[in-house]
Amino acid sequence: MSACTRLLASIALLACSALAQAADEVVVYSSRIDELIKPVFDAYTARTGVKVSFITDKEAPLMQRIKAEGEHAKADLLLTVDAGNLWQAEQMGILQPFDSKVIDANIPPQYRAASHAWTGLSLRARTIAYSTERVQPAELSTYEALAGKAWEGRLCLRTAKKVYNQSLTATLIETHGAEQAEKLSRAG
Repeated sequence: MSACTRLLASIALLACSALAQAADEVVVYSSRIDELIKPVFDAYTARTGVKVSFITDKEAPLMQRIKAEGEHAKADLLLTVDAGNLWQAEQMGILQPFDSKVIDANIPPQYRAASHAWTGLSLRARTIAYSTERVQPAELSTYEALAGKAWEGRLCLRTAKKVYNQSLTATLIETHGAEQAEKLSRAG
């Protein structure tokens, strides 16, 4: 696990520090793979003495579990892999607003919900991978360029149902406006 990932996960846990001070345990529902997130939790426990219990699964089952648990929800923290999932959790009404000086000091406002219900901890690098035998670097440098006729039938993309593509579409809307983003999304 990278030092950056450890730092960001530690910030998330420190955001729960008031809760952790009141309890001997913090419960985390995480869509991260056990092997990736457990070292962070172990380091947090070693540093603070607070045990981290965690459940890992895909986002949808975790969010449904929190919803089903209602006011008896066991999760103190929900970690997901995309802000789109956090937005969905907020829309479901399963997140509570929080106030954290640690988050305020370390995460710029544009990466936090205005409602204070969630915060981003990292940014996604959206890279374009291609064969240098068939594509010259100068031919393709932006996602917008993928909408060109030259790329029709040549792309391998995830389905539009995936939150990653939904977030990419949201970025295109923010950057270009809804009308242009729709044209880019339908092209090719």
